Order: sequence, then C-alpha cells, then structure tokens
Amino acid sequence: MKTVAIISKPSKPELGEIVRQLVVWLCERQYTVLMDEETAVYGSNENVVPRKQIADRRPDFVIVLGGDGTLLAAARAVSRAGTPILAVNLGSLGFLTEVPLGELYSTLEALELGHCHVHERAVLECDLIRNGKAIDSYFALNEAVVNKSAIARLVAFDVRINGEYVYTTKADGVIISTPTGSTAYSLAAGGPVLMPQVDAFVITPVCPHSFTQRPLVVRDDATIEVIIESGGEKGFLSIDGQVGEPLEHGDRLVCRRAAHKVRLLRMRRTFFEVLRNKLKWGQR
Repeated sequence: MKTVAIISKPSKPELGEIVRQLVVWLCERQYTVLMDEETAVYGSNENVVPRKQIADRRPDFVIVLGGDGTLLAAARAVSRAGTPILAVNLGSLGFLTEVPLGELYSTLEALELGHCHVHERAVLECDLIRNGKAIDSYFALNEAVVNKSAIARLVAFDVRINGEYVYTTKADGVIISTPTGSTAYSLAAGGPVLMPQVDAFVITPVCPHSFTQRPLVVRDDATIEVIIESGGEKGFLSIDGQVGEPLEHGDRLVCRRAAHKVRLLRMRRTFFEVLRNKLKWGQR
C-alpha cells in the first residue's frame, strides 16, 4: 500500500469538507493516510502523527493544503527525508502552492499516472554563533532575515562572504534569500527575481542608510556571514518568517547551501507563467 500524509493550515473552516472528501478519495485508491495534528481537527483518522514526525513514517508524498506559509512549514518538517510535496493553494498569492483546489483530484490522478514532475529547490542551512559556539541551527526554503528589534533605531551589520569582509551596512535588516525566496521578502525589499534553477543566493539590505548598497547575488557554494554590530540594541533572526529568536551584539549568522533540497511535485505551469499570473505582468 502507498502512504500519503496531509498537512493543513490551521483555522481554515472550509477544510472540514475538503479533508473528508480527500480522505475518502485516497482510501478508495488503497492509500494509507497520515494526518498532522492540525489536519486531524477536520477529519477522523487513526493515523495522527505530529508534523515533525511525519518524515519518520516515510510517506510516498505529502499533500499540503494551505498557502505558501503552510508549505514552508511542511518543507522544514519533511524535506530532509526527501519526501515529495504536492502543494494545494487555499491562500491568495501562492507562488509555491501551484495547484488550485479545483484541480486537486485531476492532479492526483496525473500523479498516479506518473505525469507529475519533481522540481528540486535549494535550501539554506543557517547556524547562529554566539561567543564562538553554535547555539542553534535552522533550515530555510525562502530566506533568513537578520533585522532590528527596536522600532526606530538602525542596526549595523557586517557582511562577509567566504571569510572575506564585504561591507558594513546600517539598515533595518539583511535578507539572505534562496532563488525560491527571491519572490518573497527579498523582492519586496528591491531584490531581483531568480529562476529556481539558478545556483545562487541573494543578499538584500532592508532600507539601508545608503543609496549605494544594493542587492548582491553570490554563488550558492559560498558561505555567507552576517555579524550583528548593534551596540546595546537587540536584533532578531527570522527563518521563513515563521521561526526565529532574539540576537545579541556580536552574534554571527553563518549561511550555506544545505545538503538536501526540497522536492516539489509540479504540473504544467512554468515559472514564468506563475510570475505573469501572480505579479500581474502584462501579456502580449
């Protein structure tokens, strides 16, 4: 029997009927269905597994019901196991959640016939160093952000690449983005859009106190360091806009390409089709 896991966005009332119908469809086709605890709220199922433990059950793939935020959380939970993710868009923007709800079952049928393609996306691995010791490690599909925590004060950040000093910026923050994340916070801060296949990361200052500091594209085999020179001010580390922790003066965030990638199940839409649709680019 094949196994599929369902991960859902919390507090979506319409998911009750969606999950019920989906479970029936999957069980009729001899799938063993796992649910995270958020999904179990909407459907009765004996195979309830905490999200962080789903990868240990080795499902054939994961269905994500929600928006890009739900996908980001799911990716951190299952990507290290190489589990493919089918993302169904219940949100508004959805750069990553490609499949609209109305195409869920036709997409699942295409998947059973082997017509879905697996697209791999690079992941950032980020270590937080304090007083010479690594105190935390994170994985990010979109970006890692080092920013200020005070409302009005700028914070100074030193940026180094492969150990070489690049610049010091006084800014609201610094974004280290993957190609996937180039259409997220980095784009809003003035960064470039990268095709997902580009082997690069983007370093984007957020509201720098200088007109000359611009986003910088670097190879994805580079090691990127951001050092907090905040004086008495606190900073904050944010991973994919969902998890993080306070930062202290002298903390170093060291980012590099992770050994694993996120595997997304994709259908017919190309990257540029998604951009035209989501960014409302004009068409001929």
